[in-house]
Amino acid sequence: MEKTIAAISTANGIGGIGVIRISGEKAVETADKVFRSISGKLISELKGYTAAYGKIFDNGEAIDEAVALVFRAPHSYTGEDVVELSCHGGLYVTKRVLRAVLKNGAVPAEAGEFTKRAFLNGKTGLTEAEAVMDIISARGSQSARAALSCMEGRLRQRINTVRDKLINTAAHLSAWADYPEDDIPEVDTDNLKDTLGICRKELQSLLDSYDTGKLMREGVDTVIAGRPNVGKSTIMNLLSGCERSIVTNIPGTTRDVIEETVMLGEIPLRLSDTAGIHSTDDPVEKLGVERARDRIKKAGLVLAVFDSSRPLSDDDKELISLLTDAPALAVINKTDLPQELDTEYIRTRLSHCVFISALAGDGTDELEKQVSEIIGTSALDASQGILATERQRSCAEGAMKCIDEAEQALSIGITLDAVTVIIEEAIDRLLELTGERVTEAVVNNVFSHFCVGK
Repeated sequence: MEKTIAAISTANGIGGIGVIRISGEKAVETADKVFRSISGKLISELKGYTAAYGKIFDNGEAIDEAVALVFRAPHSYTGEDVVELSCHGGLYVTKRVLRAVLKNGAVPAEAGEFTKRAFLNGKTGLTEAEAVMDIISARGSQSARAALSCMEGRLRQRINTVRDKLINTAAHLSAWADYPEDDIPEVDTDNLKDTLGICRKELQSLLDSYDTGKLMREGVDTVIAGRPNVGKSTIMNLLSGCERSIVTNIPGTTRDVIEETVMLGEIPLRLSDTAGIHSTDDPVEKLGVERARDRIKKAGLVLAVFDSSRPLSDDDKELISLLTDAPALAVINKTDLPQELDTEYIRTRLSHCVFISALAGDGTDELEKQVSEIIGTSALDASQGILATERQRSCAEGAMKCIDEAEQALSIGITLDAVTVIIEEAIDRLLELTGERVTEAVVNNVFSHFCVGK
């Protein structure tokens, strides 16, 4: 028998309400020991999806007013009997209520244990369960939409489409090989190649969306670079919504890397405002410039800033040379001033360019559009279901490699028996992805990344 578990399921802080969730065979019995309804009715007398108002008691002392909400197995989040006690939100009160619950038969829930039980009890699939934490941590509507689509089973549906094609193919191959005397249609290798090609294309589409989806969830490591006094710090402050970097008319004010995470529309950017790139004999400035160059080499995106009101300099040209293989956007700043910059030189060397006035706050919409095109979020349909974790990516990649091997085996004339074995291995990887065939170690690892209470 599984132990009855309990945890605070709301955020650890002060709020309107705090929810203590109890799940397991003795959830109702445990709740009855700490909760007394105003009507005198016991929780054990309540039907599922009903609530009662009353008070929480600990050793006979009333702790707080509360609402007890009852879910009966199997019609609950975990598939077990569940009681949620909603009290006033506060660090002390919620912990005191949890302590009372634990003293009366429950044990502390581990990280992700409620969702783990939902998976083990068949209430949700593994990909749907993994999407729970993604929707909790979503920073924008795109990442939330992607997580919700996975929770609704869109990713599973895409994987199952591939899996079913491979299963039907493997079944036909096995039947044709094992029962040669029966009237089973001969395997057409051209049709087999076509089926494998369709499966490979769908898996490649999923793998291609993984990196973009990851950027959408975790943010893009973005460097703001440029020579001194082109407006890098003003852009940093504009995107941050506050004075994060010191802004003056004195060149070289920023001497080290200043970091901030911001939302540019739906795109999380992990911004780094770097020292101005220029030649200097000042040892402190020199160190800052070297750090800036190093950040540019490692960045997922570079906002290369140029001053529209000043002619193109050797320092500007050096920056452009550093961006040859980098995902970069030329940001032509200070468009509110008369133009002196040779923008054509920049346009011929950097494929993406935007004109803004950071001081006036103009051009941010176009900046967002250009960044979205560079990192690929503009072409991503998050509602279709995308790979969300490294575990999922690894499984899909493993299945893809098997399909490639099967295609190669067919091309060089290896027996269909061997091809069948390779296809079956691809099926195993897809079943592992959806959680239909997965080890206990993998399951434990998945849910260890969850927060306690979920």
